Amino acid sequence: MTDTARTAFLLHEASPLHDTGWGHPEHQGRLRTLASMVGRDLLALHGHVVQVPGRAATMDELLLVHSTEHVERVRAAVDRAAAEDTIVEMDPDTRVSAASWDAAVGSAGSVIAAAQAVASGSMDNAFVATRPPGHHATPDRQMGFCLFNSVAIAARWLQRQGVAERVLVLDWDVHHGNGTQDAFYDDPSVFFVSLHQSPHWPGTGSADETGVGAGDGYTLNVPLRAGTPRPEYLEALERALDLVEERFAPDFVLVSSGFDALAGDPLGGLTLEPDDFHAMTLRVKERAARWCDGRVVALLEGGYHPERTGLAAVQVVRALAGIDADA
Repeated sequence: MTDTARTAFLLHEASPLHDTGWGHPEHQGRLRTLASMVGRDLLALHGHVVQVPGRAATMDELLLVHSTEHVERVRAAVDRAAAEDTIVEMDPDTRVSAASWDAAVGSAGSVIAAAQAVASGSMDNAFVATRPPGHHATPDRQMGFCLFNSVAIAARWLQRQGVAERVLVLDWDVHHGNGTQDAFYDDPSVFFVSLHQSPHWPGTGSADETGVGAGDGYTLNVPLRAGTPRPEYLEALERALDLVEERFAPDFVLVSSGFDALAGDPLGGLTLEPDDFHAMTLRVKERAARWCDGRVVALLEGGYHPERTGLAAVQVVRALAGIDADA
C-alpha cells in the first residue's frame, strides 16, 4: 500500500436523474454503475475515502465561465422538458430532461465543494462523479452531451476565492476538451493540457493550438492516433507533465477524468485498461505533491462502457486514496 490519503467522493443526488434516453450514449446507467462499483469497493476504501455532500452552483458561479444567454438557454430547455414531460434536444448530441438543470448545477457545485474541501485541508484530494459531463461546453453553448463546464467553473472559483493563482487542468478524455480550451485560451493563469485521440470528434486539439496572446504556450494538446499502445500513452502523459513543470507552477490541479480512452469504449479507439488510470493518477499525485501540497480534484467526463468506466473510476479513487490497484 502507498501512503494513504483522505479522499473525498462526491456525487450530487440529482446527477443520476438527468435523462437522455436509454438509447443515448450518455444514459442514466453510466453513473449508477459507477456509483455501485465504487460502493462495492468500500472494504478496501474504508477509512480512506469519505462521501461528502455536493451542492448546487449559484448563478454567479456559472457566470464565472458562461454567458448569461447560454445559462438562460439551458434553463429554458429544461423548463420546456418539464412542462411537456419529454426529453428536449438542444443539439443533435445534447439532450435535457426535467432533472437536467439540477444535475448540471449540482455537478458544477459539487466540483466547487470538492475544491473547497481540498483547499481548506479538510480533505487531501477528491473525486467527483459529475453528470452530465462538462468539458465540451464552451462559454456560449452546450455541446457533446455537456451543459456547463464544471472543471472550468471550479478553476475560476479557485482563483476568485484567492485559493489558487495558477491552475492546471489536465484532460485525459478520449475527446479533446474544446470547451475548456476555449475558456482559457488567452489566459496564462490556467494551463490546459489535453491528451486525446486524433483525428476524432470534435475535430479540435491539434498540436499547434497553443493559446493566443498572453495565453500562448499555456495550452498543450497531445493528439494520439487510434490504437496508441498503452506504454506510449503513459510516456506521452509523462512528457506533458514534464513540460508543465518547466513552464508553470500550479497551485491546484484539476483532472477532467474521462474514461472513454479505455479499450472497448463505443465512442473511442484507444487501448487503456482500468489499471492504467491508477498509474496515471499516481503520476499526477506525485507531481502535485511537489507543486501544490498534493491538491488534486478529479471529476468524471466521458466513458460510455458503464462497467469498464466503473472499474477505471475505482482505480482513480484508489490511487487518490493511496491504495494499491489490486489491494
